[in-house]
Amino acid sequence: MTIGHYAGSCQCGAVAFEVDVDLDNTITCNCSRCRRLGAVFAFAPKESFTLTSGEGELTEYLFNRKQIHHLFCRTCGIESFAFGAKPDGSQIVAINANCLDDVDARALPSKSVDGKSL
Repeated sequence: MTIGHYAGSCQCGAVAFEVDVDLDNTITCNCSRCRRLGAVFAFAPKESFTLTSGEGELTEYLFNRKQIHHLFCRTCGIESFAFGAKPDGSQIVAINANCLDDVDARALPSKSVDGKSL
Protein backbone atom coordinates (compact mmCIF):
# COMPACT_ATOMS: atom_id res chain seq x y z
CA MET A 1 0.00 0.00 0.00
CA THR A 2 1.38 3.38 -1.05
CA ILE A 3 -0.42 6.22 0.66
CA GLY A 4 0.17 9.67 -0.76
CA HIS A 5 -1.02 13.14 0.18
CA TYR A 6 -3.22 14.78 -2.46
CA ALA A 7 -5.17 17.97 -2.96
CA GLY A 8 -8.35 18.01 -4.97
CA SER A 9 -11.41 20.05 -5.84
CA CYS A 10 -14.58 20.24 -7.84
CA GLN A 11 -14.44 21.77 -11.33
CA CYS A 12 -15.15 25.36 -10.31
CA GLY A 13 -12.91 25.20 -7.22
CA ALA A 14 -15.62 26.15 -4.73
CA VAL A 15 -15.12 22.82 -2.91
CA ALA A 16 -11.53 21.84 -2.11
CA PHE A 17 -9.98 19.14 0.05
CA GLU A 18 -6.81 17.30 1.02
CA VAL A 19 -6.55 13.57 1.63
CA ASP A 20 -4.03 10.86 2.43
CA VAL A 21 -5.10 7.95 0.25
CA ASP A 22 -3.79 4.82 -1.48
CA LEU A 23 -4.31 5.12 -5.26
CA ASP A 24 -3.13 1.55 -5.93
CA ASN A 25 -6.59 0.10 -5.18
CA THR A 26 -9.23 2.16 -6.95
CA ILE A 27 -12.59 0.90 -8.13
CA THR A 28 -15.05 1.64 -10.87
CA CYS A 29 -18.68 0.65 -10.46
CA ASN A 30 -21.54 0.01 -12.86
CA CYS A 31 -24.40 1.02 -10.54
CA SER A 32 -26.90 3.55 -11.86
CA ARG A 33 -25.01 6.49 -10.31
CA CYS A 34 -21.35 5.54 -10.76
CA ARG A 35 -21.82 4.48 -14.38
CA ARG A 36 -23.23 7.88 -15.26
CA LEU A 37 -20.73 9.73 -13.09
CA GLY A 38 -17.69 7.97 -14.59
CA ALA A 39 -15.94 8.11 -11.23
CA VAL A 40 -12.81 6.23 -10.26
CA PHE A 41 -13.03 5.84 -6.48
CA ALA A 42 -10.23 5.49 -3.94
CA PHE A 43 -11.08 4.93 -0.28
CA ALA A 44 -9.53 6.36 2.88
CA PRO A 45 -10.40 6.55 6.55
CA LYS A 46 -12.50 9.65 7.21
CA GLU A 47 -9.83 11.04 9.54
CA SER A 48 -7.41 11.13 6.56
CA PHE A 49 -9.66 13.67 4.81
CA THR A 50 -9.81 17.45 5.33
CA LEU A 51 -12.32 19.69 3.61
CA THR A 52 -10.33 22.89 3.10
CA SER A 53 -13.09 25.02 1.58
CA GLY A 54 -16.66 24.92 0.40
CA GLU A 55 -18.62 23.22 3.17
CA GLY A 56 -21.54 25.57 2.49
CA GLU A 57 -21.35 24.82 -1.23
CA LEU A 58 -22.10 21.10 -0.84
CA THR A 59 -25.39 19.41 -1.62
CA GLU A 60 -26.12 15.83 -0.59
CA TYR A 61 -27.70 13.05 -2.61
CA LEU A 62 -28.81 9.75 -1.06
CA PHE A 63 -30.17 6.86 -3.10
CA ASN A 64 -30.81 3.11 -2.96
CA ARG A 65 -30.08 2.10 0.66
CA LYS A 66 -29.29 5.73 1.59
CA GLN A 67 -26.07 4.72 3.34
CA ILE A 68 -23.56 6.64 1.19
CA HIS A 69 -23.64 10.42 1.47
CA HIS A 70 -22.85 11.61 -2.05
CA LEU A 71 -21.75 15.24 -1.81
CA PHE A 72 -21.49 17.50 -4.81
CA CYS A 73 -20.82 21.16 -5.52
CA ARG A 74 -24.03 23.15 -5.87
CA THR A 75 -22.34 25.40 -8.48
CA CYS A 76 -20.67 22.99 -10.93
CA GLY A 77 -22.34 19.70 -9.91
CA ILE A 78 -19.14 17.67 -9.50
CA GLU A 79 -19.06 14.92 -6.87
CA SER A 80 -15.51 15.02 -5.53
CA PHE A 81 -16.14 12.66 -2.61
CA ALA A 82 -18.73 10.74 -0.62
CA PHE A 83 -18.91 9.59 2.99
CA GLY A 84 -19.93 6.15 4.17
CA ALA A 85 -19.02 3.31 6.51
CA LYS A 86 -17.37 -0.06 6.16
CA PRO A 87 -19.27 -3.16 7.29
CA ASP A 88 -17.46 -2.89 10.66
CA GLY A 89 -18.84 0.65 11.11
CA SER A 90 -15.58 2.54 10.60
CA GLN A 91 -16.12 5.81 8.73
CA ILE A 92 -14.60 6.15 5.26
CA VAL A 93 -14.46 8.66 2.46
CA ALA A 94 -14.71 7.68 -1.20
CA ILE A 95 -12.56 10.05 -3.23
CA ASN A 96 -13.33 10.61 -6.90
CA ALA A 97 -9.75 10.31 -8.18
CA ASN A 98 -10.74 12.37 -11.23
CA CYS A 99 -10.87 15.35 -8.87
CA LEU A 100 -7.33 14.98 -7.53
CA ASP A 101 -4.72 17.48 -8.75
CA ASP A 102 -2.07 16.03 -11.06
CA VAL A 103 -3.56 12.51 -11.06
CA ASP A 104 -4.60 10.63 -14.22
CA ALA A 105 -7.40 8.56 -12.68
CA ARG A 106 -7.89 6.47 -15.83
CA ALA A 107 -4.27 5.28 -15.64
CA LEU A 108 -4.64 3.95 -12.07
CA PRO A 109 -4.97 0.22 -11.37
CA SER A 110 -8.69 -0.29 -10.89
CA LYS A 111 -11.06 -3.09 -9.96
CA SER A 112 -14.52 -3.24 -11.50
CA VAL A 113 -17.37 -3.67 -9.02
CA ASP A 114 -20.77 -4.96 -10.11
CA GLY A 115 -22.85 -2.48 -8.14
CA LYS A 116 -25.71 -2.91 -10.59
CA SER A 117 -26.37 -6.36 -9.14
CA LEU A 118 -26.36 -5.25 -5.50
